[in-house]
Amino acid sequence: MDMPIRQLPPETVNRIAAGEVVERPASVVKELVENALDAGAREIDVVIAGGGLSLIRVTDDGCGMGAADLALSVERHATSKLPAGPHGEDLLDIRTLGFRGEALPSIGAIARLSIASQPRGGSGGTKAGALEVVVDKGDKSPLRPAAVNPGTKVEVRDLFSATPARLKFMRSERAESMAVADVVKRLAMAHPEAGFTLTTGERAGLRLPACAAGPEGLLQRLGKIMGSEFMADALPIVGEREGVALSGFAGLPTLHRPDTGLQFLFVNGRPVRDKLLVGAVRAAYGDLVPRGRHPLLALFVALDPHAVDVNVHPQKSEVRFRDAGAVRALIVGGLMQALEQAGHRASTRGGTATLDVLAAAAQPTFQVDSHGETNGGIASGYQVPADVRTSYKSGGAGLQRGFSEAMQAPFAFDGARDGTSADTSASAEAPAPELRQRPLGAARAQLHTTYIVAETPSSVIIVDQHAAHERLVYQRIKAMLASGGVTRQGLLIPVIVELDPAEAELLVAAAADLERYGLVLEGFGPGAVAVREVPALLGAGSDRSGITGLVRDLAAGLVHDADNDAAGNSGPGPSVGALTDRLEAVCSLYACHGSVRAGRRLTADEMNALLREMESTPHSGQCNHGRPTYVELKLSDIERLFGRK
Repeated sequence: MDMPIRQLPPETVNRIAAGEVVERPASVVKELVENALDAGAREIDVVIAGGGLSLIRVTDDGCGMGAADLALSVERHATSKLPAGPHGEDLLDIRTLGFRGEALPSIGAIARLSIASQPRGGSGGTKAGALEVVVDKGDKSPLRPAAVNPGTKVEVRDLFSATPARLKFMRSERAESMAVADVVKRLAMAHPEAGFTLTTGERAGLRLPACAAGPEGLLQRLGKIMGSEFMADALPIVGEREGVALSGFAGLPTLHRPDTGLQFLFVNGRPVRDKLLVGAVRAAYGDLVPRGRHPLLALFVALDPHAVDVNVHPQKSEVRFRDAGAVRALIVGGLMQALEQAGHRASTRGGTATLDVLAAAAQPTFQVDSHGETNGGIASGYQVPADVRTSYKSGGAGLQRGFSEAMQAPFAFDGARDGTSADTSASAEAPAPELRQRPLGAARAQLHTTYIVAETPSSVIIVDQHAAHERLVYQRIKAMLASGGVTRQGLLIPVIVELDPAEAELLVAAAADLERYGLVLEGFGPGAVAVREVPALLGAGSDRSGITGLVRDLAAGLVHDADNDAAGNSGPGPSVGALTDRLEAVCSLYACHGSVRAGRRLTADEMNALLREMESTPHSGQCNHGRPTYVELKLSDIERLFGRK
């Protein structure tokens, strides 16, 4: 069939372009807010109705436009943001967020668009010099006077009214409003120097005042968007390599979530979505975050515009780096350095959550008998002072003080009295003053032969002894691997471990890898292996039952790896390099078997030695499973809990 080539009419061309640029209301908000930022705005107000389909209004205090610029702003491919070079416009020297000149005419082709603007400083700061242009589904009107302060106000009504078929692809009003909020938040994070407000319907959904320049202002803006927990647990990120600068903040490893929704990357002030970030973050955090969990961070990359192509996506949401490897290395290196410098620091979330639990439990649920003894509640057996008994009988407020004193009773109590387990040897005498000044303080007690309670001048610290020692052993094993291999100790009599034949076969196949990790074994007939050497750091775990448990756990892990490889079509049979590829998992397993177990009674010296080693060991604030190894309860918070402050 003969189909002659013809040129499409302008209105059709504009609607096709709109399909690329305007995916949903959030796309329109993104383009309009970027224009406001490019105009130097310091206050940007966004209003939407109907999820943005009924109304989008963006008002800014930027430089504004005169008559000639306003008339050209709604023409195709008209822009003031693309620098002209000796050989034409330089598409590799993009220093603004917008540059194509497609957004406004595309929006005007599928909706009713009105733009009212006045140049900053014109007409003495009054509204007298303001002008407005209207484009109604591609039909452009002449300029007319308007009432607007210096800056620009853009209104978009009835989005997709010229292409109603697009409306069926829109999601619910709530979902579209959330997408708009996400766009505004991302742009606000990249530009903390500007203030933002977002009103959804009749409700102000977001208010972000302008922040001071510098890292502190940026962190304040990030905290408003990513939450106060992130602000409290954020590590500053700074780095530079081959003309590429990296800055921003990343959360401690113990602050994580099940998705990457709070991982942000900005390139030259432009929020982008890039798989480069996900991979770099995974490489940097490594074994510090559990599988399936993701840390929180916001990273800002600044580089020469010629080194990055921002013109690879119609909505400018993706970029292409000229040297992606260098950028990735910079991100990985910057994150790893910050995490290393964090040392034993753990998230404040654990202490906050603990105080919340205590606050919920701290209710006077006990009764006081005529002798002043309590019956029930956490203060069971506490002798209520005489003045409190008198106050209680007269209905006074002294009961609260008595309960508070009960809650603050020393940890040195008789464990046999209520069936609990507590070692009071650490609190039998006052610790050396210098120990209390250390970051993790001086050990005062061991509770339930599992938790170490330490004291600093300003806080109480509770340590999970097994989780903490597991991380310490793990770090030692990794250090040994980095220096050439794990130290081994031979067994006088080999340990024979009976297994499923398939498990035994996988272990024997991985024997060479296992030897590097300090475990030497060989086949011992069908369905069994003989263990001849074990890692020296296993310590107490090197008894025969402990070795048997370790080998069985390793076999189960290998079976799991082999099943995953088969499901991923990586080839038949076991993954021979599974242990090498999953170094963290193997080291973690060794550490778990070689660490101090919960239920082991420790002396004061042992507890203090553990605290000191935690202070000098990187990443000791979280165990190998990504959970905190200790929580810190600030004394000021505890005092507020009891109404002392």
